[in-house]
Amino acid sequence: MFTHQITERLGLKLIERQDADALFALVDANRDHLREWLGWVDGATGAEVYREEVIPIWLKQYADGDGFACGIYYDGALVGTVALHEINQTLRQTSIGYYVTGAGRGKNLMTEVVRFITAYCFTTLGLNRVVIECAAGNTRSQRIPERLGFVKEGTLRSAERLYGDFHDVIVYAMLADDWQSNMIQVEQTEVGDNR
Repeated sequence: MFTHQITERLGLKLIERQDADALFALVDANRDHLREWLGWVDGATGAEVYREEVIPIWLKQYADGDGFACGIYYDGALVGTVALHEINQTLRQTSIGYYVTGAGRGKNLMTEVVRFITAYCFTTLGLNRVVIECAAGNTRSQRIPERLGFVKEGTLRSAERLYGDFHDVIVYAMLADDWQSNMIQVEQTEVGDNR
């Protein structure tokens, strides 16, 4: 099972069938907030949908080495999810999707989670490119790749349809070489700060 403690209070755990009730409760309690930018929310109609349909797909994806979905836990409570969508082994790339709710909002938790997942993609999975796509109007989501040094590659016009309306999508990407350069700069800054 995939688990990782990012900080003392923040951790990740692979989502399994026994997490269906907690996951549905999280989505249901935050439905209005999530629905603004996530088109799948209306399909989340009960824990059984997660247990019997969604989570088995995620677990197969993980078993096949084609991505995963993890719960984000803050002080032991589920506050969101992060996922690696399809991993393209030929191009050695993937994309990250995420959301955080309730007690997890406004604490920069997602920045730390995405930093960890991005490092995992490059150092453990040996990927070359990681993509994050954000709705053009979702400035909170955009701040995460921007903080981490992802390059804004462009805008896909009317690339997403939510509840009958088309939305532009901003594409951010990080290459393995970019990540390595960013990590060297961070290490040099930290060494300089400790002198």
